[in-house]
Amino acid sequence: MTALARTLSGFDVNAVRAQFPILSRQVHGKPLVYLDSAASAQKPEAVINALGDVWRGSYANVHRGLHTLANEATEAFEATRGKLAAFLGAARSEEIVLTRGTTEAINLVASGIGLDLKEGDEIILSQMEHHSNIVPWHFLRERKGVVIKWVPVTDEGALDIEGYRAIFTPRTKMVALTHMSNVLGTLNDARALTEIAHRHGVPILLDGSQAAVHGPVDVAAIGCDFYAITGHKLYGPNATGALYAKGDWLERLPAFMGGGEMISEVSEDAVVYAAPPHKFEAGTPAIADVIALGTALDWMGAHATPEAIAHEHALMQTATDGLQAMDGIRILGTVPGKGPMVSFVVENAHAHDIAQLMDRYGLAVRAGHHCAHPLMKRFGVTASVRASFAVYNTADDVDAFLDALRRAREFLI
Repeated sequence: MTALARTLSGFDVNAVRAQFPILSRQVHGKPLVYLDSAASAQKPEAVINALGDVWRGSYANVHRGLHTLANEATEAFEATRGKLAAFLGAARSEEIVLTRGTTEAINLVASGIGLDLKEGDEIILSQMEHHSNIVPWHFLRERKGVVIKWVPVTDEGALDIEGYRAIFTPRTKMVALTHMSNVLGTLNDARALTEIAHRHGVPILLDGSQAAVHGPVDVAAIGCDFYAITGHKLYGPNATGALYAKGDWLERLPAFMGGGEMISEVSEDAVVYAAPPHKFEAGTPAIADVIALGTALDWMGAHATPEAIAHEHALMQTATDGLQAMDGIRILGTVPGKGPMVSFVVENAHAHDIAQLMDRYGLAVRAGHHCAHPLMKRFGVTASVRASFAVYNTADDVDAFLDALRRAREFLI
């Protein structure tokens, strides 16, 4: 284990770790080592308490009440929208639609964009997309006859940028790409991808589910039209997230779901929709969860510092070095500057078996296709094991990970 991975000046990982109650438990009599944060991050005490505080002391439905509890809940709820705008670098909080996560955000955009598409129109995706950024566009392929075009991925796990440049045609109407791969960890050049799309007059959506938690995002600097994030990967509650939309896109897109809150007037003959972003937020939202997401963003502002991000990457590099020292290990994704995760395949062993055996030593890793079937096909595998790192992981976690993997291999091979 390198000195860098064990100690980074200005970052006290033990102080951070102490704020996560679940990390003190044991699994099969072993200390829990949680290396599955790319799927869903654990929650600090501050976020857990924020949920309870809403339920205990200030819960009411938002926006439509005039009593004290309703006003308190609405103020806290809308404060999260403002925090999300600041977190993403949006110019105005009105550019932020509160969603149940990235999946809903992408579906919102796809359904709206799709209304104007015709048979033969083209949408550009990449081979490294999560299913959340594939299936909504397949709906348009099935229902409208649009054509999905795929940006290739190199053997190292990078987007083929020249292939991306060449794939545009006059029929291209939309680009939807991940900012960071949830399998490879590849951090794509969001600004360059956006500039290329805009040269062709094509809007671009970026899936920020992975990227947003591991470094600052500035949608104004990127210039993208849409950016989607999910709250449960940001140390916040499930069923929360946001869609950023640039400029007048929220005016142009039609309402996504119908119901209460997203209207200003309803008659027997017509509907007048509320102004964005409320036009896209039908029904009673996850009030306490959204408020607690605001707490998670506050927590990240205090603890997900540049030193903490460097710590995550140091752990990933140390784990990668350990894997490379083992025979029969194939790492998927080796581009420089990748995010703090590593996916790998063990020769003559199925990923599920490896993960289950590692669990016996307290290790929580992800195994499977990671909701990325096209990427698995690209690399000629059906599944891989993924270890992903967060601010609460330690050098001892990496030691335990490598030791558990060695033991699992010895059992299977």
